[in-house]
Amino acid sequence: MNYLAHIYLSGNNDLVTIGNFIADGIKGSSYKTYSKDVQVGILLHRHIDTFTDAHKTVRLSTKRLHEKYGHYSGIIVDILYDHFLAKNWNKYSKTPLNEYVEAFYDLLEEHYDMLPPRIQKMMPYMITDNWLLSYGSMEGISRVLDGMNRRTKHKSSMNEAVIELEEFYQEFENEFTSFFNELITFSTEKLKELSLKIS
Repeated sequence: MNYLAHIYLSGNNDLVTIGNFIADGIKGSSYKTYSKDVQVGILLHRHIDTFTDAHKTVRLSTKRLHEKYGHYSGIIVDILYDHFLAKNWNKYSKTPLNEYVEAFYDLLEEHYDMLPPRIQKMMPYMITDNWLLSYGSMEGISRVLDGMNRRTKHKSSMNEAVIELEEFYQEFENEFTSFFNELITFSTEKLKELSLKIS
């Protein structure tokens, strides 16, 4: 899953949310240097990724893209699923997306010193261009995919994935909805388990 989903699945604990958000930059057992709640967030992120990568519904989505985009298919699907989460946000949260996103940006600024250097460097761009809110529009997703394509030095052609998104829009949305309901249940249980396990 991509940024918005990981943040949402962290629940209401700010430090768990921070841990989940920074997890990709924390390798191996180095997560143990953080506080309990941040550790929970990092491990939750890893469990969410494992569950997602192995899920048959997600594989349906990635299979649709695999011939053209190869190993970038999974990254593209993560981004497309964040689009559907943002688009259908009011089904999942009582807090309007713009308020939710602003509160998250405030949280990042409050805990700036805890963020890995890569995240600190990325954060101003994320906030200025309002990545999380922009996921809800086709224009926003197109900009995100353009940026990812530039990061791969145009090897991935990820910017072209808006073509498949438009062509198979309903299929992707149905797969997201089906999968995300399962992921919410999985993440809620895993969060409880990790909170009890880590002391």
